[in-house]
Amino acid sequence: MIRHVSATEARKNFFALLEDAEKPGITVTITREGHPPVIVMSADEFEGWMETLEIMSDPVLMKDLQEAMNEVDTIPLEELLRRENTRSKHAIRRHPQAKSRKAIRKTAR
Repeated sequence: MIRHVSATEARKNFFALLEDAEKPGITVTITREGHPPVIVMSADEFEGWMETLEIMSDPVLMKDLQEAMNEVDTIPLEELLRRENTRSKHAIRRHPQAKSRKAIRKTAR
């Protein structure tokens, strides 16, 4: 979400502006004479943008990233959930007569 404030409003409410800007996904655009010369965002958000720009400006890294993305075999979420549900049912049925450790120790004595 982008919030627009004038420089005058930013000066009057500076600490509230900082609190807003440090929230993830929030940027505050400060305008002066109708033009937006400054944008305030959290340090984490800024670092994320800088890392993204660094990655995108490296052709070798972008090529490797694209190749890795092409190699990934994806399945729809519904299929993943179905597989996990099936796996869980088999795990429960796999050892229906398994005894607890306590029961095994008693039998071994």
